[in-house]
Amino acid sequence: MLDDLLATLRVITLPTRTNFRGINVREVALMQGPQGWGEFSPFLEYGYEESAPWLMCAIEAATKPRPKLYRTSVKVNGTIPSLNESSEIESIVQSFPGVQSFKVKVGDNLPEDIARLAKVRALAPKAKLRIDVNGNWNVATAVTNLRAIFENIGPLEYVEQPCATIAELRELKEKLKLDIPIAGDEVLRKAADPFTIDLSGAVDILALKVAPLGGIARAHKLAEHHKLPVVVSSALESAVGINYGLQLAASFADLNFDCGLGTGALLSDNVAELPIVNGEIEIKDFEPDFGALEVAPDRIEWWKNHVMKTWELIA
Repeated sequence: MLDDLLATLRVITLPTRTNFRGINVREVALMQGPQGWGEFSPFLEYGYEESAPWLMCAIEAATKPRPKLYRTSVKVNGTIPSLNESSEIESIVQSFPGVQSFKVKVGDNLPEDIARLAKVRALAPKAKLRIDVNGNWNVATAVTNLRAIFENIGPLEYVEQPCATIAELRELKEKLKLDIPIAGDEVLRKAADPFTIDLSGAVDILALKVAPLGGIARAHKLAEHHKLPVVVSSALESAVGINYGLQLAASFADLNFDCGLGTGALLSDNVAELPIVNGEIEIKDFEPDFGALEVAPDRIEWWKNHVMKTWELIA
């Protein structure tokens, strides 16, 4: 099976509109199977073990039938990187037409974070705001920063991964004394075994990312195991990976949060258009248009080797 998929492997580079997660170009590998295209796109610094669920997801997408879908389109949130230039923030906000919520990246500079949130609030006054910390605060900093954001900006829909560990998240909920739900992302997808962790008293919402969690079937098993509301987000995939994330979101009968699957708006080129219309993205079948996105042969060999070495861990 893997040999058949590798024979179809295409590697592309997707330029971003702005610096996101420290990168300006996203490199991904796509493989075609009997059920369509699957995407293998762990970030380049990831080792084989961390890449393993991404490969499981790509194989599932290429070879397994699609799940039952409860909707044909998915409501998405806007995503605002850690930008400080007002014109850049305005441009990004405008690239998410009709969305009813924005997830804003925040970090190690509270005044800049508050100013960024205030700018988004001014541009989209009716939208809900959620923030993503990527686990970068300790408990004391999280308490201070969240109280300051609450006082200056107002209520948040939720805060995603304010601290790195379950113990810290649990302590934060005890000390914060504010009604701000906590969404868990890294605490789930970076766990050695996400089925054995105890999220009680620490996390209110599961942030599910289809590729880092190993595919649709495994993401559903995790949601069923932890019995928490879910929000489905992306990992800055191409349109192929985003479309698979949309299918994960649509496969939940109950979906109470706009999903972080509009990140294609942060890319300046892609293999297909998945436009945001009135705050939603339609799930659709398409054939990737590789155009001028494909990379040099040495990068193809690098990705083939990465696939094979990763496969050795999961075969």
